[in-house]
Amino acid sequence: MIEGPYAPGLRLWPGAALPANEAMDSLNFKIPEYFINRELSLLSFNHRVLAQAEEAGTPLLERLKFLCISSTNLDEFFEIRVAGLKQRLEIGSTLSGPDEMTPQEVLSAIRAEALELVDMQYRLLNDVLMPALAHENIRFVRRHEWSDAQRAWLREYFLEQVEPVLSPLGLDPARPIPKILNKSLNFIVPLSGKDAFGRNSSLAIVQAPRSLPRLIRLPSAVGNGPDDFVFLSSVIHAFVEELFSGIEVLGCYQFRLTRNSELFVDDEEVDDLLRALEGELASRRYGAAVRLETAPDCPAETARFLLDHFALGVSDLYQVNGPVNLNRLLAVYDLVDRPDLKYRAFTPGVPQSLVGGGDLFSIMRRRDILLSHPFQSFAPVVDFVHQAAADPDVLAIKQTLYRTGPESAVVDGLVAAAKAGKEVIVIIELRARFDEADNILLATRLQEAGAHVVYGVVGFKTHAKMLLMVRRENGVLRRYAHLGTGNYHPRTARLYTDYGLLTSDEAFGNDLHELFLQLTSLTRVPRLVKFLQSPFTLHGALEEKIRRETQHAACGRPARIIAKINALVEPTIIQTLYE
Repeated sequence: MIEGPYAPGLRLWPGAALPANEAMDSLNFKIPEYFINRELSLLSFNHRVLAQAEEAGTPLLERLKFLCISSTNLDEFFEIRVAGLKQRLEIGSTLSGPDEMTPQEVLSAIRAEALELVDMQYRLLNDVLMPALAHENIRFVRRHEWSDAQRAWLREYFLEQVEPVLSPLGLDPARPIPKILNKSLNFIVPLSGKDAFGRNSSLAIVQAPRSLPRLIRLPSAVGNGPDDFVFLSSVIHAFVEELFSGIEVLGCYQFRLTRNSELFVDDEEVDDLLRALEGELASRRYGAAVRLETAPDCPAETARFLLDHFALGVSDLYQVNGPVNLNRLLAVYDLVDRPDLKYRAFTPGVPQSLVGGGDLFSIMRRRDILLSHPFQSFAPVVDFVHQAAADPDVLAIKQTLYRTGPESAVVDGLVAAAKAGKEVIVIIELRARFDEADNILLATRLQEAGAHVVYGVVGFKTHAKMLLMVRRENGVLRRYAHLGTGNYHPRTARLYTDYGLLTSDEAFGNDLHELFLQLTSLTRVPRLVKFLQSPFTLHGALEEKIRRETQHAACGRPARIIAKINALVEPTIIQTLYE
């Protein structure tokens, strides 16, 4: 970032320097140079994730983990962002964003950035991480390195554990390329010779079922140590001839297809959001193709055959120097018991007021409790739900759920409360990307227990994390609440920085009551006292607060803005910050 030439403290992205001789109040902050393309910004973020894997001071297995995270992020980027741009091109859209880049220009820029990122990933893996892991006796044994004993053991493994679940598919006019599952491991095999029916063989497809482990640990009898691994792709490459008796195998080339994974639900047509999403989930695995990954030795004509079949262009081909399913290396982190190569185990603490446990309701009556995750434990939130479920004085529990995980202690508490006869209202956001299936299962489980489940608001995402308890105390109803910036997910609470507030503040409780009424009844709410609500009051209030600080600075008074956000994409907020 660079300093503005005449505005102390104003920081701009490189390339967006303000004209030095122009008065601040005469600038047009809507010109495209003041905006960074959203997609390219996401790729820049992923470069910063990969930079963590490049950091020599980071424990070695954590570096491998960051590499895998960068690969997973890139997959999702293609599944959602690139897929969306391609859809816009298909319908002929040339509309641009505030940066005035057309969809085609963005895709061309993405291609250049993504190629560089992928090259960095595999160079880091092959030239840095694998040698460093081998130095620590964690080895990925390549085919050309196999000893005779290892080859013999792997052949037997292939015949007993792999070959029985493979179904090679010879291609002919009656049997074209089968449906290829999103991000699955596949092989295209050129053939020569006559098949069983006397016809010329040319190509076959071998699909690796997801039930097969992508990494195979060599037993100590044939390995050089306890942590010697072989890629499943190497094993299939080595013994693919076993699948084609009497036919000559000319080659074997791994490939992976990335598909559009965005779920489409027409907000104006849908009459049952859950059923609509269930239908879309089934098709997600076979959405339109957006990227083809192959090994670098895949012949040009074979790659072209695949591109043509999946309606992709040359710009959609990424040839990678290693396993096409790079993120499957993440399994090594759990398979290898080497605490010295991982971050030191960390046990989150609890606020002093909660040490020793006790009745959360009585503690919250005395004071608010602010939790800072992951440094402080998420356990008090889980305890809050379970205490409420078991408390005969708690009459109602209302909660929003976005991501909780398939097995959730929070949901266990809600189920227990519903079975105990309490009024349980749960607003589940079904469209939490890539968690839709889990959320549908949770919704079904809650409904079977007797809870009332609402699926957010069609056209909007219910992203707020809110929990409200209504308790009878001495004949009077009192509200207790938890508000959080994260999710009701104990595992992610150990990974991400978030705040959670436990409070019995009356104004907070009243506002929450009104918000839950709106989410269930869809009626208007009166003006809230403590909360700014999107999409009604949050945006305007943020602009007003930014302008307040601008005015303070113009008058020479202390002025400051600190923001922690996942992304900054609202043009008017960006313009107001520039101003």
